Formats: sequence, C-alpha cells, structure tokens
Amino acid sequence: MEQMIYQLEDPILTKQTISPEIKNFMDEVTRKAGVDHADWSKVFNVTYANTLETTVKKIADDDIFILTGDIPAMWQRDSTCQVRPYLVMAQQIPEVSDFIRGVVKRQFFNMNHDPYANAFNSEPNNAGHHKDHTEMTPWIWERKFEIDSLCFPVQLAYLLYKNTGRIDQFDDSFVSGIKKLLQVFETEQHHTAESKYRFERDEDRPEDTLTNDGLGSPVAETGMIWSGFRPSDDACVYGYLIPANMFAVLILDYIQELFSGILDDSEIVAKAKKIQTEVKAGIEEYGTTTNEAGERIYAYETDGLGHYLIMDDGNVPNLLSTPYLHYTAMDDPTYLNTRKTVLSSENPYYFAGKYGKGLGSPHTPAHYIWHIALAIQGLTQSDKNEKAVLLDNMVATTAGTNMMHEGFNVNDPSKFTREWFSWANMMYCELFLDYFDYKIKE
Repeated sequence: MEQMIYQLEDPILTKQTISPEIKNFMDEVTRKAGVDHADWSKVFNVTYANTLETTVKKIADDDIFILTGDIPAMWQRDSTCQVRPYLVMAQQIPEVSDFIRGVVKRQFFNMNHDPYANAFNSEPNNAGHHKDHTEMTPWIWERKFEIDSLCFPVQLAYLLYKNTGRIDQFDDSFVSGIKKLLQVFETEQHHTAESKYRFERDEDRPEDTLTNDGLGSPVAETGMIWSGFRPSDDACVYGYLIPANMFAVLILDYIQELFSGILDDSEIVAKAKKIQTEVKAGIEEYGTTTNEAGERIYAYETDGLGHYLIMDDGNVPNLLSTPYLHYTAMDDPTYLNTRKTVLSSENPYYFAGKYGKGLGSPHTPAHYIWHIALAIQGLTQSDKNEKAVLLDNMVATTAGTNMMHEGFNVNDPSKFTREWFSWANMMYCELFLDYFDYKIKE
C-alpha cells in the first residue's frame, strides 16, 4: 500500500463526538439513499463524520482550525472544501453555521497575516517549511502563492451568508482581508515589474521551487493574475493558471455584491470590478488555444508570450471545474471542447485502467487518478446516471478503507497516496449529497 503521510509526532487533536442533530441529518440522508445505495451511504457516513471527528481544533468558540488530514497544518483551500458540504446542514442547524463561521474567522486571520501563504500553523510554532527562501513567519507552514488560497475563504464566507443569512462573518478582519486580496491581485497582474514575492526551495523536486531566482518563468502582462503554484502546490510552468483566474472572476463578483449591499465601500467595488474586467478579458484573449481537432479550448496555463499547456490536473480549481466555478455554463461550447480534451489521451495526466479512468496529476505517480477529480467530473454535468457511475467507482476504489484518497492506481486501487485526506472525503460527500438533491445555495 503506497501512501504519503506525515507522522504527527505530537498530535494536537483528540477524536471529537458529533452532535445528535448532525447524526440525525446523516440518518435522514441515509434513509433517502435507501437500500439500493447502502454501499454509497456507508462511505458517506464514514467520510462525512470524519472531518468533524478528526480534523477540528477549536481555538475558541469562534475560531476553528482545520487540519488537512495527515499533515498538521491548515490549507486555505482545503479547509474551505473540507467544510463546504456542511453548508447543507448549516441551513437548518445553528451549531453547524457557528462552526463554519469559526473556520472563516481563522481563514481571514491567516489571510491578514500573509496573503501570499497557502498553509498555516495553529499557533506560532515555526512548524513547516522554514528552510524555504521566502518571507516566513512562525505562523506559516508553507508560503507558496496560489490564487485559489485567496479565493476559497471568500467563497466560504459568501456561501455561509447565502445558505444561512448570517452576516457577522463580514467583520473588520474580513474587510481588511479583502483589501489585502485586492492589493495582491493588482500587484500580481504586474508580477515582473511590481511583485516582491520570491520563492525557492533547496530540494531535488523541481515542482517545489520557482525558477529565475524565485521569480518564476518570464510572463507578459495580460490582465490576468500571476500565480506561482497550482492547487496541487506544484509550481506553474507558465505564470498564468487559467482555472485559478476563472475562480478569481467569481469571487470578485461576490466582493462587488457584498460591498455594494451588506457592506458599503464603493472604492472596493470599483477596484474589484476593474480587476475582474481585466482578468476576464485576459482569459478570453490569452487563455484559449486549440486542441488536436482544431477546436477552441481553454489552456491550463499560458505566459502571454505564445506558450500554452494543454492539460488538466486533478486538483480544484482545474479546467474540468469551470462550471463549478461559475465561469461558464455546463453546455458552453468552449467548455465542452475543453472537457472532451482533458478527459482524453490528449491530456498527459488522464489515465484509464481496469478500475477507473479520470484525471491524475504530475503531483502523484503516473496511472494514479484522483477521487477529487472524479467528484468534480460528476458535479459538472447533469446526467444522474453518469453521477451514479462515478459514485460507484469512488466507492469501489477505497481499498477497503471506506475513505477517499489523493490518487489511486487505475489497475490496482490498493496502491494509493494519502490514507487520510479530508478534502477528498468531502468532495465525495458533496457529489453524494448532490445526487440526492441536497444542494448548496450559491
């Protein structure tokens, strides 16, 4: 059994007990799934409870730290995805709404501390990658700049409002975080000329460091936002990660809505609108290319200098997730061309074998596909029969653990990476709930 696991020398968590209200919700969903989908429900009950039972560190009533799983740190991206399926419960259960509010508060504490960092410690203990050549602090586990690390906390705060009506998450820390986000977005639209961000790591794995003295490969200005790293935490080959810029377009919409309604700041609204317009124009002008059939598709990355990557990665945001990011509709012609391309051998990280087919990643071995990507494949199309096929495949490839993993070998699911990976668990839960019409209000 192949695994990539960090050993917690000093575990900071004890197993938590879920409340009767949460257990009642899980029982309700299980009854709705019925005996025909008992195998799906078995995995759902394990994975849906697991995040609450094993990854939560309560700092205070309104300050919740979420471990990613087998790594003792909180990722801004992962923590949003880990609690996103609980928004369905938050619509009815106040304690779940309060819990998510606590996660948002911690995320914006992190963002205000350093908007360039992707992963944080629960306290200033100097844990993590402190040999990296970048501006580390004791609070930071890792400082790889990824656009989505800024987008996901905004999404969670907004969706908490949409699903519960609560607005107390939009406090001074939220406003300060949004201002820092916009400043970073503006700076990284002009990365070469204006950015002071640098990152280098003294390790053999080239995906963990940036070239060009930590600045990254050359880019032209396109209106898009530069990103050093992908949501896999692997370095971008070219500086403009198209799906991450698509995600930025979405959350800039959220910011305009919030700051022209609940909050009142016309300067923030104008700045968000300007960046959004420029990013979207950049995606459409510089972020498209053609596939082998000559059809217009979105590239995964570009540099604005005529170079493109035609590929997709199992981590979200990715090209497969474009409708999930509300950048296009599911039936948009360019998206359908892109989807067809990335779910084919034209994508070097698409793998098919005896036990599955789907997106892998350069972050994991060849012929390993991602449970996260299978969930996104289901959430970005409307055919329930196809969703069922994907749920069947996910349940059949847990290697008897009843838990999702990072990647698994398409010819031998007993070979997998990351035995305890909460993000993947919760993506399964989101697809499972979606199948039975438990929807997150967006």
